[in-house]
Amino acid sequence: MLVLLPPSEGKASAGGGAPLEIGSLSLPGLSAAREAVFTELVELCSGDEEKAREVLGLSEGLRGEVAKNAGLPTAGARPAGEVYTGVLYDALGLATLDTAARRRAADSLLVFSGLWGAVRVTDRIPSYRCSMGVKLPGLGALAGHWRAPMAEVLPGAAGDGLVLDLRSSAYAAAWRPKGEVAGRTATVRVLHAPTRKVVSHFNKATKGRMVRSLLTAGAAPRDPAELVETLRGLGYVVEAEAPGKAGKAWSLDVLVEEIH
Repeated sequence: MLVLLPPSEGKASAGGGAPLEIGSLSLPGLSAAREAVFTELVELCSGDEEKAREVLGLSEGLRGEVAKNAGLPTAGARPAGEVYTGVLYDALGLATLDTAARRRAADSLLVFSGLWGAVRVTDRIPSYRCSMGVKLPGLGALAGHWRAPMAEVLPGAAGDGLVLDLRSSAYAAAWRPKGEVAGRTATVRVLHAPTRKVVSHFNKATKGRMVRSLLTAGAAPRDPAELVETLRGLGYVVEAEAPGKAGKAWSLDVLVEEIH
């Protein structure tokens, strides 16, 4: 099973670890694309601060993120699972998983990123600010920049098993499973059952808890149909819609009674 996650906008400080080595990251087929984004982002943030803030879509209160990006070449790095924070990652609670569940997380979780493309939770990265929605002056829209290298690399990472896609739309734009891989992909929405509406906070929290449940249970569903039954067995209320034709992903709705 491969689980596709969005990153978090907020990130923990990387601390005093050794600086990043881009070549050490998982999915080495993305290295050239990573180098291109990294180089331009550092150059942008080392120049005109106001221009960098505008390109990155940062508010006045986030002005310090520009300097953080400028310092990326020498910034300390730590595992991505420790750097990404926020509602989904708090609910997932990687640090509190037992040894076997942490091993499963290292093998199955893939976090998408405007800067790195996609990384494993064990990959060491510095804290940074660069969303997938950014349009860099030289490279253009990052989702478009990542599309070709992702199409080359991600099918191999997906292997022949289930792909559980929990990304937001901005990050899904960088890679959409196609063909046979799409047929074993399940996308998930979390809906407030009484209103049938998506609400951001509990959408993220429920996705984090759901991934945690799968990891702690040692679940290994082989396809979307098995995933539906597995989630129901773990206590989730799931409605599933199989694709109408080959080459399309399954759509799953997880229904939640309370907003928390």
